Amino acid sequence: MSSHNAAAPYYFVPGPSKWPMLAGLTLLLTMIGASAWVNDVSWGPYLNFAGLAGIIAVLYFWFGDAIGESEKGLYSQRVDHSYRWSMAWFIFSEVMFFGAFFGALFYARSISMPWLGDIDHKFIWPDFSAQWGNIGPAGTVEEFKTMGPFPIPTINTALLLTSGVTLTISHHALRAGHRAKTAFWLAATVLLGAVFMGFQVYEYMHAYSELNLKLTSGIYGSTFFMLTGFHGFHVTMGAIMLSVVLYRVLKGHFTADNHFAFEGAAWYWHFVDVVWLGLYIVVYWL
Repeated sequence: MSSHNAAAPYYFVPGPSKWPMLAGLTLLLTMIGASAWVNDVSWGPYLNFAGLAGIIAVLYFWFGDAIGESEKGLYSQRVDHSYRWSMAWFIFSEVMFFGAFFGALFYARSISMPWLGDIDHKFIWPDFSAQWGNIGPAGTVEEFKTMGPFPIPTINTALLLTSGVTLTISHHALRAGHRAKTAFWLAATVLLGAVFMGFQVYEYMHAYSELNLKLTSGIYGSTFFMLTGFHGFHVTMGAIMLSVVLYRVLKGHFTADNHFAFEGAAWYWHFVDVVWLGLYIVVYWL
């Protein structure tokens, strides 16, 4: 959202749109492809990438429609409130999403593992070690090494914390009407996010090639890659959102008083930062 027009309708209601249906279809194809991929089905990667390409295309045109409506002055303060509530509920759903994965990690680590290692189960699995990062009670998982907090996770923590600072500086610059400063610090935020993802890709390569740590490495491997992988996906989406906002800043779309697109993306980015701090402590340190 960029500006409010005094002549805007009481509440703008857009016409019928094909984008929600296409978004649902491309998301479905993406998840089917991803599920097939992890189960070693040959066509899985192709369907997954086709679905991702479809999602990107849908978001490009759908966001373009919303931006065009905003720039035409169709959005009033009431629409602004709707966007704020919508973004707040969306972030709440993301909290629940990550809460489920953190809950799975807590259950496996603090409840199931001690239970399998107690005296009663020693008669069934005498060689089982109730230490996090084990190879399972039956020893069916290949030997692997766990991931520590140094150096890459700690570097990534510093990168994300720094990106939160640069984004806040950019926001204050926008509110002060300094567009060049806004663009500079926003670009720095996007760059820090990209560097974060580069380090995470390197970390995954290191895990697979040197630690033998994979998605199939028992409950440790599955929770590690699900938590860090989905967080990386959210960092990528946040960087894309901020890149769109940066493009709009350069186009002169926002004003000091009306710039919810910037604020919504900033909310999301700060949420991603907080989730990473939880991951850094629970996954890498504990």
